[in-house]
Amino acid sequence: MTIGKGKRSGAKRDFMQVAREVVENAIGEQMDGTPLENTKESAKAIAGRSGGNKGGKARAAKLTEIERKEIAKKAALKRWAKPNPVHSLK
Repeated sequence: MTIGKGKRSGAKRDFMQVAREVVENAIGEQMDGTPLENTKESAKAIAGRSGGNKGGKARAAKLTEIERKEIAKKAALKRWAKPNPVHSLK
């Protein structure tokens, strides 16, 4: 049984490949001047935002007027509650 980090998956790259990638990410384009391709993270972020936007509207459409008022009242009470003296800057 070995203790420590497991093997990392992925292609092994030499120092120059890693350095080039770091520079390209820093300047926002490839070394030949072409723009960088969209990464998986940006695609996931776009999908997450679109789902979040739809979710809020769908939830609001399902709520009754009474439920919406209760949620708004609870939010207003929290928003205007007296601040905790421990956390004040005075």
